[in-house]
Amino acid sequence: MPPEADDKYNEQACSVIDSIQQIGSQWRLIVLHDLQDGEKRFNELKRSTGSSSRTLSRVLDDLQELGFVSRRLEEDAPVATYYSLTPKGESLAPVFDEINCWADEWLTETPAGEDPATVDGESEHAETATAESE
Repeated sequence: MPPEADDKYNEQACSVIDSIQQIGSQWRLIVLHDLQDGEKRFNELKRSTGSSSRTLSRVLDDLQELGFVSRRLEEDAPVATYYSLTPKGESLAPVFDEINCWADEWLTETPAGEDPATVDGESEHAETATAESE
């Protein structure tokens, strides 16, 4: 492989690694996915994600610092803190959609992560063989 190709591969791999470092923790992904539905109060996020207050607070602070989430404080009685996605956070919607499609194809419909085309082909072949032998 020419050195230029190796450098390009390393840059692409670094981009993937950098991205995963920002959004890749379980709780960050859960919160980002949950906020795709719109703005939520802290306690709504706590209930919907099943996280502890401490974990959720830390994750929201991290996501806010990284520019994925914005925080809005409403000081009317009772005081409430609302969280929503920034444009950077909203830009992850297609990524979540693609992950869902991938999971539907590779995790839900196939045993042990086998190739869905192979599994479908085997089941069709088995059905044809059974029908022919009857």
